[in-house]
Amino acid sequence: MTFLFWICLLLLIYIYAGYPICVWLLGAVRPRPIRPPEGAYEPTVTVLIAAYNEAQHIERTVRNKLDQEYPAAKLDVIVVSDESDDGTDEIVEGIGDARVRLVRQVPRAGKTSGLNLIAPLATGEVLITSDANSFYAPDTVRELVQPLADTEVGYVTGRMLYRAPDGSATGEGCSTYMTYENQLRAWETRLGSIVGVDGGVDAIKRDIWEPMRPDQLPDFVEPLTVREKGYRVVYQPTAKLYEDALGDTSDEFRMRVRVSLRAWWALKDKAALLDLSRFGVFAWQLWSHKVLRYLAPFFQVGALLTNAVLVRSGSEFWGALLMAQVAFYGVAGAAHGLRDRDLPGPVTAAYYLCVVNLASGLAFVQFLQGKKKVMWKPRV
Repeated sequence: MTFLFWICLLLLIYIYAGYPICVWLLGAVRPRPIRPPEGAYEPTVTVLIAAYNEAQHIERTVRNKLDQEYPAAKLDVIVVSDESDDGTDEIVEGIGDARVRLVRQVPRAGKTSGLNLIAPLATGEVLITSDANSFYAPDTVRELVQPLADTEVGYVTGRMLYRAPDGSATGEGCSTYMTYENQLRAWETRLGSIVGVDGGVDAIKRDIWEPMRPDQLPDFVEPLTVREKGYRVVYQPTAKLYEDALGDTSDEFRMRVRVSLRAWWALKDKAALLDLSRFGVFAWQLWSHKVLRYLAPFFQVGALLTNAVLVRSGSEFWGALLMAQVAFYGVAGAAHGLRDRDLPGPVTAAYYLCVVNLASGLAFVQFLQGKKKVMWKPRV
């Protein structure tokens, strides 16, 4: 029992602290800088936006891309409407810019099918994927494409910055979580490649893009495919995307379950990348950052249950450890009850971590049951 407790605890420490430290150290010892372009690098760009009932956001999102600080003649936008029925199509058609094209997908088939439909229609040398509610900084497109001047780089993701205007525990926790993720991606990039992207501010060279099955997660499968082909997948912190975090915990939880579930199927599809003998450092990254991270809730439960058994020995040491764990979950539980109030950063971080890991645990159970999620409602 003691062995099981320490295995669970040490794995949790490794997942959230040990792995980032190892990545930072390895990157410092053997850095792989991205070669900057020689002179101005301005490839033609097509922005792909998949939308389902996004009347609330779509015009602002499309105009945000058209107004980028990038040569207008080298940038166009294709929107695929996934059988929207809220006026999304009419809004896009009413923008009145020749650089905007609307494609309607009928019947509704999900984001991945939508991207498969419009990507072959793109004329840009670079494809950029944006969510229908993603707002770019004025220079995001320019900054996002710069690493692609390096022939070793095939895919670039930008910096997701979540805003929590309502000050909720879920929103603030999400913002803290993304700050952590962005820093980790910066260190992974210095080492070679990152293992996960957001999907709302991503760029890929058109000639290496591949269509995906409708049930596959484009934010995960496409970059893994690029890495499988031998190209680097990197993080560009100067390419900024702003998006409002979900303030409602139930909405965030459902989104996290969906993303985690589709990530498990992606890992199954791309299991070859987990082969340490073939993919070395990247395989270790994938095991550490994704597989073990998604299994973290089970290590949490294991640490708590084994500690509860060990405390029966009467040892003050085990008692103190159990009290620390109970206090952590107690804080998270209290934050849930007070989630609409302004709470300290450590409290919202603990709460959000529990929400994310509970969602990951449920997603893994659904994965074992063979369930899949292909379509969903937009974030509101």
